[in-house]
Amino acid sequence: MPFAVSRKTWLLLAPAALLLGVVGYRALLLAAAPALPPVAAGAAATPVAMDVPDQDQRRRSSVQAVPATSPERRAALERSPDLYRTAQQLSAAAAQGDADASWLLSRIYDYCAGYAMDPAGYAADTRAIDAAQLPMSARMAVARARVGRRCAGFVPGDGLTRQAIVAQRVRAARGGNLAAEAALLTLGQPLQSSAGYKRHLVERVRASGDPDAYLALAPAMGLAASGDDSLDERIAGTAFTELAWQLAACRLGLDCGPDSELMTRYCANGGICSPDPTQDFSSFVYDAAVPRQGTDTMNEMVNKLVETTATGAGS
Repeated sequence: MPFAVSRKTWLLLAPAALLLGVVGYRALLLAAAPALPPVAAGAAATPVAMDVPDQDQRRRSSVQAVPATSPERRAALERSPDLYRTAQQLSAAAAQGDADASWLLSRIYDYCAGYAMDPAGYAADTRAIDAAQLPMSARMAVARARVGRRCAGFVPGDGLTRQAIVAQRVRAARGGNLAAEAALLTLGQPLQSSAGYKRHLVERVRASGDPDAYLALAPAMGLAASGDDSLDERIAGTAFTELAWQLAACRLGLDCGPDSELMTRYCANGGICSPDPTQDFSSFVYDAAVPRQGTDTMNEMVNKLVETTATGAGS
């Protein structure tokens, strides 16, 4: 059954909308930016003098490809304090046709794109948000500072544009990476445009048990799927079905802790932050977004999504 948006959800989103005014124009610039060559493995770049820590210390050492085990790579990506260096390593593997490396590289591009477009401006916006003294501004500033530290080293010339992100995901998807294929559907650029392909892709994700694929598909299963007769309305078509896919990803093993990429994105990019710095994503969703009368329905959706991983998506 559909949820009504709770009062506490609106109270959460109202200050977020105010905070986004200070940074929204940068996102528009990112979407319009032309594609540039992605970061090359071991490539040297001209230092840029900006008031950002480590910004003038570009890494120039030789690069070795990272290990091939995907779960280890995913964990390493979440833990990495230096995503510029990690991107160099993944670039070396991606250049050799490693689809998993291309997918993870696209995630770094996506995570760091806002910072890389204008590191000094990003830092200035973070300070402005911190000084705003709105209910969630301090938490948002902390999340953005975390992004800034992890992405230090990237500059505009690295070309972390939407086009570069899509290009890496197309390469990964064509190489067999399911999460990248799901992400392309979310971006509105699926490998195939038919309703049958979309339905089959959703079934493959549900049968895979891959938390990355669940998370990548989640936005396409939210409001974007409203009115789509090719999809099961019990798990598609509302803002809450999107959350259900994300919660299912957490249950399947995605890192959803307080400092995880998922929590950081919501807070740093959208101003949707937990007031409790120790709260994980699942607890935050049930506390701040799901009305009490909708808890059972949300649990049923998540259970349905998780249980079908063992039996396929036919039910």
